[in-house]
Amino acid sequence: MDHVANHPVRTTEKSLSLIEELRDRNGARIHELAAELDMTKGAIHNHLSTLREHGFVRKDGDVYRLSLQFLTLGGYVRSDYEIYEFGRPKADQLANDTGMLVNLMTEEGGRGVYLYQSRGEYAVNLDTHVGYRIHLHNIAVGKAILASLPEERVDAIVDQWGLPGFTDDTITTREGLFEELERVREVGVATNLAEYRPGVNVIAAPIFTEDDEVAGSIALSGPQQRLRSEWGEEELHDHLLAAANTIEVNLNFS
Repeated sequence: MDHVANHPVRTTEKSLSLIEELRDRNGARIHELAAELDMTKGAIHNHLSTLREHGFVRKDGDVYRLSLQFLTLGGYVRSDYEIYEFGRPKADQLANDTGMLVNLMTEEGGRGVYLYQSRGEYAVNLDTHVGYRIHLHNIAVGKAILASLPEERVDAIVDQWGLPGFTDDTITTREGLFEELERVREVGVATNLAEYRPGVNVIAAPIFTEDDEVAGSIALSGPQQRLRSEWGEEELHDHLLAAANTIEVNLNFS
């Protein structure tokens, strides 16, 4: 789980709090930050000036925003993940073949992180993006990962992040989650039937390393009606599992 510092540096914590607040607000003025954080306007100004000097914050008038320096760092970090390197071409092919939205995800700190998204002709619009962090229990791409982890690890993730509901169909009990994960292991594919967003269905498959550890997962998302009317369940599963298998082969033997 997340590491807890033995001797946290308070100055660093304050800078990180400012960065997170600027992210959540999509930019803010100093007085808005002071109203939210336990910091004086002068201290906030000093932190922001330092971040700006190093290129992590930009200023539009009196509004401070995060800079593209974070995209530079994120691109560097993402390129270090082989599942992204080998998964991107197959995600693009799968999106082109099905016309749907394809997501590639890994897990970090008990939450899912979107590494790549590819949009087919009929892809749905969701409030996710590359780098977006999300709970794992209510999305197919997350359940595919959870089903591939040891039970004690899943317990620890639930202890840390809980099982919040997003729709009326979201699994919100530990018992219900473990029953669902057992089903995923039996069929090899995870599903999300309007558990994250109403009207959207998702199927996902895990991707394993050579050591049989889960590296992440790949998912297909689409409107409920389109998936039901234009694709058979078995055909979609075959497409998805073939893509996951190809990524695994490239990941482990290239």
